[in-house]
Amino acid sequence: MGLTGTALAIDAGNSKTDVALVTADGRLLGTARGGGFQPPVVGVGRAVDVLAPLVRSVLDQAGLTGPVEHLSAFLANADLPVEEADLTAEVAGRGWARTVSVRNDTFALLRAGLPDDGEPVGVAVVCGAGINCVGLGHQGALARFPSIGRISGDWGGGSHLADEALWCAARAEDGRGEPTGLARALPAHFGLTTMLELIEALHLRALPDHRRHELTPLLFAVAASGDQVARGIVVRQAEEIALLAAIALERLGLLGEPAPVVLGGGVLAARHPLLHEQITRLLSERAPKAVPHVVTAPPVLGAALDTLDRAGAEAGAYGRLRGAWG
Repeated sequence: MGLTGTALAIDAGNSKTDVALVTADGRLLGTARGGGFQPPVVGVGRAVDVLAPLVRSVLDQAGLTGPVEHLSAFLANADLPVEEADLTAEVAGRGWARTVSVRNDTFALLRAGLPDDGEPVGVAVVCGAGINCVGLGHQGALARFPSIGRISGDWGGGSHLADEALWCAARAEDGRGEPTGLARALPAHFGLTTMLELIEALHLRALPDHRRHELTPLLFAVAASGDQVARGIVVRQAEEIALLAAIALERLGLLGEPAPVVLGGGVLAARHPLLHEQITRLLSERAPKAVPHVVTAPPVLGAALDTLDRAGAEAGAYGRLRGAWG
């Protein structure tokens, strides 16, 4: 059934969730933001509970009660077909919409970065707290990676980079590793003097674990100063991003034609010069016809655009919706 009235667009990541209410002609009726979406930690039902007050909020903003025509949900941790099926059943059971579609949240980034006309073809790599890559080819071909962590071969993302920085800094201080400015910069950020003090503070929870994410920007700052150890970590991240994109393009048979490579997530959206330059260089070697570009619009825009796609919306609706997010 096509969208004839209103639709809910959801982008739920590990750290935050965005919900929007849109119309088939591209008007934005309401938005709401909430906490992270983590089914592996709290279970599917409790994870979807996080969405409920946000859905109520956007409906209230428009003076509606629901259900809407369609709900497009792009969810973190919907990495395997069984997870997508479980989440689809849970979301559909809430009665928020007459029809429901659920996909991994990286597809929202991809949709936000693709043109609004023509066949949707391209690849997206997200590097935020974690890392993932998806791609769409001709005739609906699909490229995906499990993206479950180390057991599925993943390397990188903000959390991983913070841990790499800690590892290298700890070894530099005690003599097991190469000297690096990370050994001074990381503890100094928290008002500490040595890595041993920082290790103790993290281990004993004097510093809450979530503050580790503050170390990722420090890693890039130390790399920008010329520190070879920090630069090595950043270059390794660039290699992984370019590799993911090139393999996805190859799987989809897109290496021989210009194809968008959409880059997003907090680490990539920051456009750190070293990281961005390395990704561009490596992609030019491995996928010369790829067209990389960074998307900084919120991924919920991609979810909202998906509702227009399903509605068969007119061209003007897309411009109106994109304009609502600047």
